Amino acid sequence: MAKYKKVKRYHRSFYSPGMWVKKAVGIIVLVAVVLVVGWLAAPHVLDWATHTWYTVVRNRDLSASSETTASSAAASSEVTAESAASSEVWADSEPEPAAPAGVIIEGSWGVLDTAAAKDEASLRAAARQLAQQGAAYAVVTLKDSAGNILYPSQVAAAAGSIEGASLDPALIASVLKENGLVPVAKLAARADRNMAIGYTGQAYLWLDNKASAGGNPWLNPYSDEAVRFIGDLIGEVQGMGFDHVLLENVQFPSAQNGKQDFGSTDGRDRSAQLAADIAAWDARFEGSVTLWYGYSLGQVTEGASTVGGSATALGVRNLVVEVPAKQTMDDTARSELRNTLSASGVEHAVFWDDAAGIFQ
Repeated sequence: MAKYKKVKRYHRSFYSPGMWVKKAVGIIVLVAVVLVVGWLAAPHVLDWATHTWYTVVRNRDLSASSETTASSAAASSEVTAESAASSEVWADSEPEPAAPAGVIIEGSWGVLDTAAAKDEASLRAAARQLAQQGAAYAVVTLKDSAGNILYPSQVAAAAGSIEGASLDPALIASVLKENGLVPVAKLAARADRNMAIGYTGQAYLWLDNKASAGGNPWLNPYSDEAVRFIGDLIGEVQGMGFDHVLLENVQFPSAQNGKQDFGSTDGRDRSAQLAADIAAWDARFEGSVTLWYGYSLGQVTEGASTVGGSATALGVRNLVVEVPAKQTMDDTARSELRNTLSASGVEHAVFWDDAAGIFQ
């Protein structure tokens, strides 16, 4: 019988350790190459797939759509640019807006002639002229030094003082503001026949001159009714667009004699009474109307009986100094007086040079 010899088998790897390392490195490199190629090709593949979807499946022309979108964007950009350019041109052609209500700004003052203010066309022309001259403020008289009120006032106490009523304060203020000007209403706190200084022992009023020479009665600074009357006028013109009001002749008449009857004075001298009147108006319109008070250079620097001393002692915060032609001031003199006024409590000072015809 034949005998079979058992063969012993060995499971051995024919790769050495070094070969295993090389094989692993090769696999890693191959994977990396595939990833890089995929990363670079992905955008193109996505574009091709998207284009195929929309052109074949959805039957849309992407190139035409893209061109339309680009055209729309370009047109939108042009419209925006044109609008911006148009806005710039409009801004250049429009005057600067007037200052906010009650705010005091730097700038010169001009006077609006009441004759020009009676007609809208001439009013607009005068306003443009003031703006072109560089004025920041425009002063218009609404109650003159003779006591005449030049607009149809609705204040009951003004009924006997309305003269002509030819001015429209609301229109005037509106036109001035349109031209970038700050409207200032000038009210002369002087003559009025209902609340005037009386004549001692007589039933008629004291006049500052003979009646035949045009003498006028004077508002009595000691009269509470007179103070209230001026306050009512201030409130009225404010409602018509005037946030700045210039009060002139807040004083006593220059003539003094024993025939003047002021009624009860409560022991206050002239300076104290005027200061009390000014304080009453300032308190009534605090935060709503900017009040200015006009006094002559002499009343400010030298003092006068009309104000019971110096006008700087009346508590005025915003002062208009009226400089007569023969006393024209130069820049140095104005600067020195400003410093003096500031030390006495005056916050803002404007100089009216009568010779030059301008406010500075």
